[in-house]
Amino acid sequence: MLDVKDVTVRFAGLTALDGVSFTVRPGTVHAVIGPNGAGKSTCFNVLSGVYRATSGSVRFGDAELTALAPHRIAALGVARTFQNIALSRHLPVLDNLMLGRHRLTRAGFVSAGLRLPSARAEAALHRARAAEIAEFVGIGDRLGTPVGLLPYGVQKRVELARALCMEPRLLLLDEPVAGMTGGEREEIAELVVAVRESLGISVVLVEHDMGVVMRLADRVTVLDFGRRIADGTPEEVQADPAVIRAYLGTSANGEHA
Repeated sequence: MLDVKDVTVRFAGLTALDGVSFTVRPGTVHAVIGPNGAGKSTCFNVLSGVYRATSGSVRFGDAELTALAPHRIAALGVARTFQNIALSRHLPVLDNLMLGRHRLTRAGFVSAGLRLPSARAEAALHRARAAEIAEFVGIGDRLGTPVGLLPYGVQKRVELARALCMEPRLLLLDEPVAGMTGGEREEIAELVVAVRESLGISVVLVEHDMGVVMRLADRVTVLDFGRRIADGTPEEVQADPAVIRAYLGTSANGEHA
């Protein structure tokens, strides 16, 4: 279970998150939503160790994450994708996926450098697993293609596959369908469902597409100006007056702007 409790983040006097709390139960999809500037990206950066919370606690199972570096958090089984694609564009798909296997590699630097039999055997196993994951996300026929030559929607699949190559227990998806066509969004939504149901991975999702959020999420946390204004099922959140005001705005006479 991921337990975020009273997390506050301040930057030079600016409060980006203000006492935010929510819980992600194992094997569920939990969405974090809100208008632009609500603090969603800051929240993700705290969960993955890019930012350190000013106060509060983030616990994943028995581990406290708030003082850990990103690579230590990744080693605990937390993987993420990014709003802006963060892949090595000149490398083929398989090499990008192998970057996700790095934390699972047991062969030492010397063994790998000398291409000792044990290192070669381990590398072959990792390549086979990467190819299996590529098939799972629908890019099995693109392993030899440089990422930069792939359409945008396929690149987003590669990034998801690389995160899955880390064999995570918790997957952080930062706007996974942003910039996609309607058909691509539907396919990625189905893929997220498969990740949860087939692999049993917990998912935290930041996404602006409310159709995708309402379809995928078991629970939704809504942020506005760094504060949590709602938390509940998609149906509860959708009907919450505070959420409606945050997204639509309200005029002086109480009517929606």
